[in-house]
Amino acid sequence: MDITPLVPGSLKVVQGYGDCRFRISGKVHEGSVLIFPEFVVSWDVVDVSTTALMALVPLVAETEIELLLLGTGKTAFFLEKTLRQAFREHGIALEGMDTGAACRTYNVLATEGRRVAAALIAVD
Repeated sequence: MDITPLVPGSLKVVQGYGDCRFRISGKVHEGSVLIFPEFVVSWDVVDVSTTALMALVPLVAETEIELLLLGTGKTAFFLEKTLRQAFREHGIALEGMDTGAACRTYNVLATEGRRVAAALIAVD
């Protein structure tokens, strides 16, 4: 019995990560990325900082996402209340976790049709 979820051809899903790159829907992306169900963009960060994360607010606020998953690298990172509030003001919940967990969570939610995106910091 095949239990593989049906994934629309246009949906961007993470197929692999490591060695400072991501394989997303058959294409390799070097470095950190922002992944949305319809598209992927490079994100020029190597570690978590509140300044870099605040710069994401205007970009994701223009989309129709309800949840932004933040893949913080190899380990989880505490997200400041002001950072969460900046996203919440645009109707976006922000959840931080290590990059591997963020990749897996994004895939599950995206295939369920949820309005989700992920900001993923590349890991070795």
